[in-house]
Amino acid sequence: MKKILIVDDVPGWVRFHQNNLEYINPEGLKIDSAFSAKEAVGKIEASIDEPYDVIFTDLQMESDFLPKLAGEWLVEQIKTYSKYYKNCKTVIISASPSIKQIAEKHNVLYLPKTIARNSGAEVYKEFIQ
Repeated sequence: MKKILIVDDVPGWVRFHQNNLEYINPEGLKIDSAFSAKEAVGKIEASIDEPYDVIFTDLQMESDFLPKLAGEWLVEQIKTYSKYYKNCKTVIISASPSIKQIAEKHNVLYLPKTIARNSGAEVYKEFIQ
């Protein structure tokens, strides 16, 4: 069973991602959610003995980390935990125009929200395999 964490400050987007993931793999996922980067770090620390396999994060959430976006700060934090750095896929899902540059800078995957919204559940498949 794959453990997934969805991080977004908009509950509707959390539900959207969760519904798509459950549609393509209804039995084999355990999905948690966090509504801020800070909350996500708490969940990551609490699950350090059983790390998440995939973390999906928005970029634009709380403004505590300016000039960095909260999601970029979260990606940096994830990489400080060796169990996550080596074994966890991190996927930025955002409408931010800088999504590609930030993802490439941190060597993580990305999915623009416009593509997620318009492509259906199948677009999530590559991230959870």
